[in-house]
Parts: sequence; structure tokens; C-alpha cells
Amino acid sequence: MKYTVITTIKRRIYIVLIAIISGLLGANTATAAYKTDIVSDMALIYQGGTHRPDWTEDELRPYVVHTFADGRMDWFFDSFLFFEFTDSWQIAFGYSYGTRNARKSDWEWLLDRVFEKGKSLDALNSCIERYKTIIGEPQFKHKIVLGVVSPITGQTDWGSLDGEALNFTDRNDQIKAARWYIDQLMKRFNEGAYHNLELIGFYWLEESTAKCGDLPKDVSEYIHQLDKRFYWIPYWNAQGYNLWKKLGFDTAFLQPNHFFDKEITDDRLPHACNVANKFGMGLEMEFDSNVLYEKEDSYYSRLESYIDAFEDNGVFEQSAIAYYSGTKGILDMYHSKSIENTLILDRIANHISDRRSRGVGIRTTAHSKSDIIVAGGIGELYVSGTTIGSIKVYTANGILISENTRRLQCPPGVYIVVVDKETKKVIVR
Repeated sequence: MKYTVITTIKRRIYIVLIAIISGLLGANTATAAYKTDIVSDMALIYQGGTHRPDWTEDELRPYVVHTFADGRMDWFFDSFLFFEFTDSWQIAFGYSYGTRNARKSDWEWLLDRVFEKGKSLDALNSCIERYKTIIGEPQFKHKIVLGVVSPITGQTDWGSLDGEALNFTDRNDQIKAARWYIDQLMKRFNEGAYHNLELIGFYWLEESTAKCGDLPKDVSEYIHQLDKRFYWIPYWNAQGYNLWKKLGFDTAFLQPNHFFDKEITDDRLPHACNVANKFGMGLEMEFDSNVLYEKEDSYYSRLESYIDAFEDNGVFEQSAIAYYSGTKGILDMYHSKSIENTLILDRIANHISDRRSRGVGIRTTAHSKSDIIVAGGIGELYVSGTTIGSIKVYTANGILISENTRRLQCPPGVYIVVVDKETKKVIVR
């Protein structure tokens, strides 16, 4: 992402609008032009560089669980993008992000950082496990997207694979290096045994095709062979942003690039919504630590403008959303003593909770494959069918309240019912 002082990167996220199979609801969801995906609300975590937080369990906690101003707690983001583009603006893991391009040894160093014990992915997995005992099992599995370091075109000093020196003036060598890195990410993730996390795909670091051209298309072929997804978050009017499908990406999130420059009026935001809608893209919500209400020159109102625009343009109802909060914007808001910072996060968290209650981001099938029927009545919900193996009932906030009960007395509200591998939403009146 580009703004006045430093060029800041952002990344992307996705939603699945679930086809809800409930005769009681009988809802017909119109096809949306905004991009949806198998995730709903994805937090961007810059991790790896020595200038970043360690991302311990305590540091990740405000991204995993949100504590509302009234003391309530709920699961926050359903997915996380871990990636890095520089180490203190010296080593560049992408075009022009440092004084020297990263070599193979730097790629390996970054891999060690991403999979460091007690930090990053390991800490996220532990944090989720801890809060399962406090607020209950989530009705979704937290999803992970990992950044792919860029094989920078023209680089000749990267290093060797299988005894052969690679030269990034040769596209085949670029692809070979990218495939090696993806393999390393897959291998180490599997070895980590993160039972609360699901690796769903990879993220392309470059935010424009100005330097990398159509290289993502070749990389995407390998990612799809692995049955994973490919993500991109181009900046505003970036070269190639409207060609994201042809480049092989499964989902692209558009950066409005509004928050960071007060000279850019709020008109940019509905415009960005229209562009994303036109090209079938998700959107990125953007802020950083300058959002803090107590800062002398606070950008708080600019985040309010994002939320307003997303509400007015149906983004919360229809689109996958990626959340850029700088290096540690949400962490700083969490530690702030100003209640206003909690309140604006409450506003975002309420939208996220509501999106989950409507099935956004929950895997399901379009049509029932059995005779299972889930229905809601007055003060109860019930499940019928002859092929039922297991039943789990969750509140709209993701709290498990019942297992293997076919008829459940419960207060009025929206409930998520998972019968074997089928997910259904019902309303109890």
C-alpha cells in the first residue's frame, strides 16, 4: 500500500456467502458482484522482520478475541494472512522494499521466523486453544494464508537449488524458486501440527504487475496443483488490478488507499466500492496506529468513513474483506485507555459477528445429500433424519451449546447447526 511517508503493504481476505438450507428461512440470496471466498474477515499480520512485534500469544489475543466495551467476548477475525516484505527496510522480499534483494539464505531466515516456536502461527494456535476454554468452541476453523516471497526479476545473486545457481532473468528459475518456497511453507506448516488452523492458500507479495508482469499466472498453476488458493491485494489503480482473474488469482482485494492521506476525500471510498463491485473483487479496510483517538492528529474519523462506506454500499453483506491495521494498529488500540478505540472496534466486531450469524465464511453444501432436516419453532429447534452421525449446535457468536441432541429447547435467536458435514442456519422464534 502506498501513502505519504512510507509505502505500506496490505493484503487480502475472502468470504463465502453460504447457501443456507433451511426451509423455514427460505432465503434467496442474490448473486453478488463483490468477491466472496471461503473466508470472511481476514487480518493482515506483518511478521518476520526484526522491526515487527514478536507476535506472541498475548500480542495476537486482540486479533483472535474481541472484548467489547460492555465486557462481552467473541471470536474476532476468522482468518489471518502472515507475510513480510522487508527486514527494517534493508533486505527486500519484494521489489524496492530494501537496499538489497533477499537471497536464498534470507528466504530461509524468514521461514524460521514464520514458524518460530511460541510465536506467529504457533502462538496463534495456542491462543485459540486457550480461548476455546473461555468462550467456547468456534463454529469455524481459523484459516491461514501465507505470503510467498517474490523472486525478483533480474536478480542474479539469489543462490542455488539442487546444486544449480538460479538466475531470475530466466522465468523458469523464478518459478523454480517460488515453488521451492511454497513447498517449504507447506512442509513446515504440516510439521507444526496446528490443529486449530487450516492452511488454505498463498499470497502474492507484489501489489502491482509493473515489475513482475504475468509471473503470478505460472505460480498459480503450481498452487492449484496443491489444491490451495491464490490471493492478491493490489493498491489503488495498480497495473493489472482488473486482470486479477487472468493472472491466476482466486480472490483479489482492492485497496482504496484512502486512510493515509487526508487530502483524499471520502468520495474515494464509494468509488472503490463501485470498482470492486464491477470487477468482482473483495475490499480492504485500512487503518494503522494513527487511528488512535487520543493522538493529537488522529485519523479516527477516517476509519469511521470506511465503516460508513462499507455499510452504505453493501460490502458487509456481500464481500470478502481484508483488514490492514499497519504493523500493530489493533494491538495499540487494545492497550489504549481511550474508550473510543474500543467502541470503533466494537462496531467492526459487531459486523463480523453478524456476518458469521448469516453463515458468511462457513463451509456448507448447496444441496442436502441426505434426508436430514433442521428446523426451528417457538422456543426450540429440532433435527430429523435417518443417517445422522453427529449434531453440534452453536449460537450466532460461535459458542457450542449442544451436542448430539435432536430436540433442543433454546431462547429465540439465530443458531448454526452442523449435522455431520452439513451446516445449516435456523431461526428459533
